[in-house]
Amino acid sequence: MTQMTEQQTTTATERATAWFGALEAALTAQDVAAAADLFATESYWRDLVAFSWNLTTVEHREGVSELLESTARATAARSFALSEEATEEDGVITAWFTFETAVGRGRGLARLVTEDGEDRAWTFLTTLYELKGHEEPRGEYRPKGAEHGVDPQRLSWKEKREAEDAAMGVSTQPYVLVVGGGQGGIALGARLRQLGVPSLVLDRNERPGDQWRQRYKSLCLHDPVWYDHLPYLKFPDNWPVFAPKDKIGDWLESYTKIMEVPYWGSTTVKSASYDEAKGEWAVEIERDGTPMTLHPTQLVLATGMSGKPNVPVVPGQDVFRGEQHHSSGHPGPDAYAGKKVVVIGSNNSAFDICGALWEHDADVTMVQRSSTHIVKSASLMEIGLGDLYSERALAAGMTTEKADLVFASLPYRIMHEFQIPLYDKMKEVDADFYDRLEKAGFDLDFGDDGSGLFLKYLRRGSGYYIDVGAAELVADGSVKLVKGQLDHLTEDAVVLADGTELPADLVVYATGYGSMNGWAADLISQEVADKVGKVWGLGSETTKDPGPWEGEQRNMWKPTQQPGLWFHGGNLHQSRHYSLYLALQLKARYEGLDTPVHALAPVHHLG
Repeated sequence: MTQMTEQQTTTATERATAWFGALEAALTAQDVAAAADLFATESYWRDLVAFSWNLTTVEHREGVSELLESTARATAARSFALSEEATEEDGVITAWFTFETAVGRGRGLARLVTEDGEDRAWTFLTTLYELKGHEEPRGEYRPKGAEHGVDPQRLSWKEKREAEDAAMGVSTQPYVLVVGGGQGGIALGARLRQLGVPSLVLDRNERPGDQWRQRYKSLCLHDPVWYDHLPYLKFPDNWPVFAPKDKIGDWLESYTKIMEVPYWGSTTVKSASYDEAKGEWAVEIERDGTPMTLHPTQLVLATGMSGKPNVPVVPGQDVFRGEQHHSSGHPGPDAYAGKKVVVIGSNNSAFDICGALWEHDADVTMVQRSSTHIVKSASLMEIGLGDLYSERALAAGMTTEKADLVFASLPYRIMHEFQIPLYDKMKEVDADFYDRLEKAGFDLDFGDDGSGLFLKYLRRGSGYYIDVGAAELVADGSVKLVKGQLDHLTEDAVVLADGTELPADLVVYATGYGSMNGWAADLISQEVADKVGKVWGLGSETTKDPGPWEGEQRNMWKPTQQPGLWFHGGNLHQSRHYSLYLALQLKARYEGLDTPVHALAPVHHLG
């Protein structure tokens, strides 16, 4: 190891190179103790498939030892090399690197600190991006396309695609069946197509993108364009920063065609059951009114982490004479001019819907049931995302792929430490905005520990609003605000627990969504839903994220306690980034590679 006296004259690149040399030597010798000693007393190793065939984070030397005792021999990691010059700032060396395993190629990011005169890893990210012998047909591996020469049996590209579609479910079966054709299912479908895994994406809507087209007309992306690319095919550089929902719907439909994603619209999944002996599923579907049974080996529920509406059941819903629906079914504001509308909730959908209704001359009241984190869009873009996802980030050499790895390299255990200063800055910059909201009676929070939007999203997937303007309507009283819990409905009003009565022609339940394993209960069985447990959350013991600490998103993009069942979803960033690791796990199984899963997550909550 490099000594402190030598560190004064050696470069960050030389020190990082020496550290990786010591790591490779320890791994080659199967010396787990020596490898673990290269990590700091407080350290975090996040592995995305490369060592663990799982998404897992281990902590400190004890965790490193446990991971390597289980995986080092089979992984046979080697050929560690810096992919660019290492840098040092505030005593932390940042080193981008590549490596190989017995079956694949990986890349990662290490942060080294000095402890007891030695360079040791503080955070360490390893990711698998390619399987040897199963490389994607891109770059030097891209297909020729044209078939030169003469062949009387030649089929055109169109004829091949038509034959493939006609055979699917009849003479051939998908190895992977993806239920849900939104951005998550489409991104995974594109990955699987490129990897040569027979797969099929199903959606009940007629066309890709209909999930977006059918939402209220004011809906648009709240995340900026640089954060939202899909795999392989980025948005053009003249794409709007915040794309409207119908534009996103058209993009998803075009993307599905361009990337040749096998996609069946107008298809409803009725039920699914797993045959332990055969190791395959029987999935009953109805396509364009015709029943079929598919027999995939792997079943992926890509119904979205915000896919199953939470609709409260309260007395009086059956006697209310007006209209009522969940925000996911809200058609938009056009029919409600002059109407009295009560919106139950105070998060993203609630604000969007209230804003659009107010623009169309509805009399709107928002019912806030619990505190909400609000961050102004401009502040989030500049302070929260600007270093990774923006034009200035691109100009500084921060590609989308690199930004994804930087974000992935921050262990969830300490991510709040990086986020809190950013949100403290936003509080300072937007102090007047927050002061006006509080004076209007709005209950604000910044998360249980002040870490803001991203941690709230990762921990619970709710409780926030990225303000694109509607918060001003609450602050100035244009949208009326009341606080309390929904008690019951009368024929023409919403009544809260404290007796407050709100006359209503329309009630919108902007009450969020349940755990994704609710879809497993509906499509498979409650037994299987309980077997896999709650989906989403970290176990942070903050509001709506009960412990114990799990270190990764529960059940997302990785093996579950139910063989052959996977969950995929999240925002566009997560659909893009994590679809790679899920696709590689599925490809490895399709090719019959040995995939020993390290630390299959136990179930602590049934969801």
